[in-house]
Amino acid sequence: MEKREGRSGAPGLRQAMGFGDVVFYFITAGVNLQWVATAAAAGPCAITLWLISCATMSLPLAFCVVELSSRYPQEGGLYVWSKRAFGDFAAFMTGWTYWMSNLPYFPGVLYFAAGNALYVAGDRFKHLAGSRTYFIVASTLGLALGTWLNLVGLQVGKWLNTAGAHARWVATLLLMGIGATAWLRLGPATTFSLESLTPGLHLRDLIFWATIAFALTGFESASFMGEEIRDARRTIPRAIFASAPLIALIYILGTFSVLVALPAGEVSSMQGVIDAIAAADSRLGLAWITPLAAGVIAISALGSVGAWLGSTARLPFVAGIDHFLPKSFGRLHPKWRTPHVALWTEAIITMVCVLLYQAGTTVHGAYNILVSMTVISLLIPFLLLFASVIKVQREPAGPGVIRVPGGRPVAILLGAVGFLTTSVAIVLSIFPAPDEPHKTLAVVKVIGLTVLNVGGGALVYAVGRRRGVAGVGGGAGSAGSPGTSPRAS
Repeated sequence: MEKREGRSGAPGLRQAMGFGDVVFYFITAGVNLQWVATAAAAGPCAITLWLISCATMSLPLAFCVVELSSRYPQEGGLYVWSKRAFGDFAAFMTGWTYWMSNLPYFPGVLYFAAGNALYVAGDRFKHLAGSRTYFIVASTLGLALGTWLNLVGLQVGKWLNTAGAHARWVATLLLMGIGATAWLRLGPATTFSLESLTPGLHLRDLIFWATIAFALTGFESASFMGEEIRDARRTIPRAIFASAPLIALIYILGTFSVLVALPAGEVSSMQGVIDAIAAADSRLGLAWITPLAAGVIAISALGSVGAWLGSTARLPFVAGIDHFLPKSFGRLHPKWRTPHVALWTEAIITMVCVLLYQAGTTVHGAYNILVSMTVISLLIPFLLLFASVIKVQREPAGPGVIRVPGGRPVAILLGAVGFLTTSVAIVLSIFPAPDEPHKTLAVVKVIGLTVLNVGGGALVYAVGRRRGVAGVGGGAGSAGSPGTSPRAS
């Protein structure tokens, strides 16, 4: 495996991922079947909203990331882009909020995996669906697996990404097969009409759209590992173009198939996919399908955990190189050449989140809070991403840069559309789910933890600047690379 001196200033980063690996990574990181369940619970209008969200979030994000990753392919991705456009503080806050947003995301996905795993043994363990102890133990085991594989290195961790991508396609094909069989033999469980496919404009509909917009993010994440991807400047854009239509198909076909098998009113936002499969196989007499589907769905969710653990750990890694975080974050493991301090920190804080979010609410209520908290914290960096693509249009594009089709005017338009979509989604994500029994508590948790996240990041940055260590060169995006930017004064 090739080793080299990375432009991020860290020796020994291994280029472990090629084009196929990045495509599988995008499918694993960009698709989670929990969003299929959430969408199907809203009814047939979700299919239309998937298409609208593709136009307002997925398409602008894909093209903006293609240009930014082609202009500045250094390790850190979003961090480097924000630094180039707006300076050190923007870079640090982008990396901080994005990284911290994954701390509530991991428990949410681990809950989803644990909930589906209950179906693998038939009805034997379904009584654990409301057990806090079960979800905590299962989340701990899943987190340990994802952390260990990433500690060993992307050359090993990428196989969990690949397994997750294949599992998603198996689950989607199972859904499609069951849906087609149910339609032909029994008729669809949901009525599809022009009226049912038309989204409403009520607050509940808008809140749902904000969640759908969040589900279509992920193209930005491979760039965090830019110096660990072979020929990242060309590989990442090509992988985005290859994976984007596949991701859209999985979400749309998956949602349609769930609604064919199960009425929208009976779909659980937490376990809707496996519920739909179980309901369909009981009607069709195909009892073997549910355990198989439950297993591949759980594997797909674990793939997401592994993919995001690995990619987002590179954000505190480059912040450690820049001295905004303790320098230990910028060190690589002596044997495996991975950012082990960032990975261990991520795992420990995620485990704390698993325990804290169970306080004062049910398992289902904790899951909904995790989703809302993740949406707000994660979407904040996208404001800077879309603003960055607009700002860098003032700079000439170097040779080999893949521009947004149409050049500067279209890039600015797509950046503006993405910025507006992100802003609206953030506001709507504050509102709790309609079935949340403790709405005030849920809102307080979401807003309070988001403010704590942003304020904590600003404090950490201020401490680093006050110590006078952040002005030293050699940080992420330096060494004369195209991503170099002057330090903020």
